[in-house]
Amino acid sequence: MLAAMKPFKARFALAAAVLTAHAQASTDAAQTVVITAMPAEIYPYIKSAHVALVAASGALFALRGAAVLAGRAWPMRPSLRALSVAVDSLLLAAGVTLWSLLSLQPLRDAWLGSKLALLVLYIVLGSLALKRAQPQAFFAAIACYGFMVSVALARHPLGALRGWLG
Repeated sequence: MLAAMKPFKARFALAAAVLTAHAQASTDAAQTVVITAMPAEIYPYIKSAHVALVAASGALFALRGAAVLAGRAWPMRPSLRALSVAVDSLLLAAGVTLWSLLSLQPLRDAWLGSKLALLVLYIVLGSLALKRAQPQAFFAAIACYGFMVSVALARHPLGALRGWLG
């Protein structure tokens, strides 16, 4: 199990470094001005990149996962795994940039906290689906991905379930 999580350690280390830098910047008034004073013109480009990367990441996972379940070997080739890491790393960078631009906080903005918790679950399920060819994990990861998107679109922790449960 630990060997299966190796590619994700680098992503989590990057995320932790970015979040630590953001937290340190938030405590220093001079750096906070630099972070929050980014031009408003950049927001639509970062958001568009984030949305495109979400779609690319989801499509790449769905394609690789379906092929793994079909018994194919090509989805686990190093080049495709590297492409997946690159897309997901760019996605993380765009997400953290939006987080900073919008001054979001996962404890204050419950939808973001929900989305981050779902992201961790998605990573675990996706790893199980790709490394162990578990159909249940694959379909659960796809459902988790869809729910994460609905949480982001609704900006509510219940996402698409908001109408039924909220």
